[in-house]
Amino acid sequence: MNRSEKEATVAELHQKFQNTQAAILAEYRGLTVAQSNMLRRELEKESASFRVVKNSLARRAVEDTEYACLGEAFGGPVGVAFADQDPAAAAKVIAKFAKDYPVFVVRAGALGGKLLSAEDVDALSKLPSLHELRGQLVSVMAGPLRGLVTVLSGVPRSFVQVLNAIQEKKAA
Repeated sequence: MNRSEKEATVAELHQKFQNTQAAILAEYRGLTVAQSNMLRRELEKESASFRVVKNSLARRAVEDTEYACLGEAFGGPVGVAFADQDPAAAAKVIAKFAKDYPVFVVRAGALGGKLLSAEDVDALSKLPSLHELRGQLVSVMAGPLRGLVTVLSGVPRSFVQVLNAIQEKKAA
């Protein structure tokens, strides 16, 4: 790789780090190509990506970004998972993959400019995804409205039941 290719790679990685919600570093040594491709496909479903990076170029790419805290974590064969939309969903995919393939080891992560340990990434994977959180929010917002409708419909229902009872009494 010549100097211009390295500069282009650093610029591309820098842009990627600036536009991502979270980054997770993992050691991929021992994975087959098929397993790597499977990980990439699973991450793509969650609007995330996985890229093997050269450590020296990655260290330069994270400079002047909120992911500068990851600089020291780059060492050895490392890949980076970029979560473009939902950090929890990408962390779920990474954690499940690491559980299924023990040679795939999560090293660190970063979210909002804060360094995350492997345990923190695992904790992030246990949080509800953005889609699940939206569903919970809608449910919480609909609850009081559902209760109000039930209460308001109770008055006419009771009135109709009283009229029905009076009609049955007169008929008997």
